[in-house]
Amino acid sequence: MIAILIGLDQLFKYWAVLYLQPIGTIPLINGKFHLTYVENFGAAGGILQGKQFLLILVTSVVLAGLFILLILKKFPGRFLPWMVGLVIAGGIGNLLDRIFRGFVVDYLDVCWIHYPVFNFADCCVVVGICVIAVYVLWSERKQEKSKAEPSEGEGE
Repeated sequence: MIAILIGLDQLFKYWAVLYLQPIGTIPLINGKFHLTYVENFGAAGGILQGKQFLLILVTSVVLAGLFILLILKKFPGRFLPWMVGLVIAGGIGNLLDRIFRGFVVDYLDVCWIHYPVFNFADCCVVVGICVIAVYVLWSERKQEKSKAEPSEGEGE
């Protein structure tokens, strides 16, 4: 799954460089959602502009750690490893751009909320992290609830 997602990400970025870069933007829903070519020399939303070495180093360390934990089956259940795989795939997709292009190719432009332009790899990372966060919060709440309930035989 990780390889497929990385492949899709790189294919979308290849298309953006080849066809979108020369024209700049294609409105899919005028004023709402465009495909807009952007070269991001920073991280999410353009932070850490020009800090490519730092971004490559931190991303590599985090991805290596996640990959090792995934291989060692440190993520419980069947669902959580898939979400970690999403994060890894997105991270690798953007890491490849930073290493081989010197910037990340972004192209998804949600114009009506004035959000920074992003890409498929970013979507993978955000969806993976958000679902993991909800899972962790839900699991903690479930554990707290089970601890608060008296066990059978107590209070009799």
